[in-house]
Amino acid sequence: MILKQYEVSKINTKNFPIILFYGQNNGAKEEEILKLIEKNKDKKHSTYEEKQILENYETFYNDIASDSLFGEKKIFIIKRVTNKLVKILEEILEKEFTNFLLILDSAILDKKSKLRNLFEKDKRLICIPFYEDNIAQLTQIANNFFKKINFPISQSNINLIVNKSNGDRGILKNELTKIEMFVQNDKKLNTSNLLKLINIAENLSISDLVDQCLAKNEKKIISILNENNFSSEDCVVIVRTFLNKSKKILKLADEYEKNKNLDLTISSAKPPIFWKDKEITKQQISKWNTENIKNLIYKLFEIEFLIKKNYQNSVNLITNFIFEQCSSKN
Repeated sequence: MILKQYEVSKINTKNFPIILFYGQNNGAKEEEILKLIEKNKDKKHSTYEEKQILENYETFYNDIASDSLFGEKKIFIIKRVTNKLVKILEEILEKEFTNFLLILDSAILDKKSKLRNLFEKDKRLICIPFYEDNIAQLTQIANNFFKKINFPISQSNINLIVNKSNGDRGILKNELTKIEMFVQNDKKLNTSNLLKLINIAENLSISDLVDQCLAKNEKKIISILNENNFSSEDCVVIVRTFLNKSKKILKLADEYEKNKNLDLTISSAKPPIFWKDKEITKQQISKWNTENIKNLIYKLFEIEFLIKKNYQNSVNLITNFIFEQCSSKN
């Protein structure tokens, strides 16, 4: 069954315990998910990636079944859901479990999507598409924000911030939060430092995401993905950052295979490795040999081509790629 975005507040989650939010407006989806959690604030909630469910389905299934059996309601949120989850959902529906709320968060789903068709046709399920916010909506959010903190700002600078959000209020609110922290320290906000400000945190998050993937640290990757709303444009930046860092690791891995001394490899690296990056770099070198890192570089060229070819689905493509590389064995 299909509902409109403004109808989320009307959903009776006792009668409709499985809900699908899909579309590219991650900020709007996140807002509605938080409202559902607040509506059920006496219930525990857990967030998963689809990959975690697929790899540990029995544990997840037992968790839902035990909640239904003992009457303790929980909220399960699954991020970046795809057609791979359809069979699991069908099995859960067959058992007619109660006392749980399952919220699925997916990217854009075309009309042929098995996941979308399941939710549209089954009267026990609800799906809600989330479309891009228009410029007027985003501008209103920005104007209200600056009025609330009583900070004067030119319309041209508001337009800069809004254009950065790519039609997603979640990205916009992240930028506004950074600006609020900046001006609280009595710093002046002009066009020059505004441009730097709305790019710096995003670039740091992308760099950290790539570093943690090369170190195969899945928990931190999930945390970074949940804390950031990366856009389609960001996906290209992620790939290019991945390529640059992988080429550096290739040189270091080659040197390490020659001298068999990790500390010597790090200390003799050219250009020198900054002290705060030494530990993560050691982890990366220990996880990759030259053959593996070369294969990764080839795959990065392939994924960049796929992202440019399937731009609307780029976030899912790069997320799946990241988890594949993180879980792959040397």
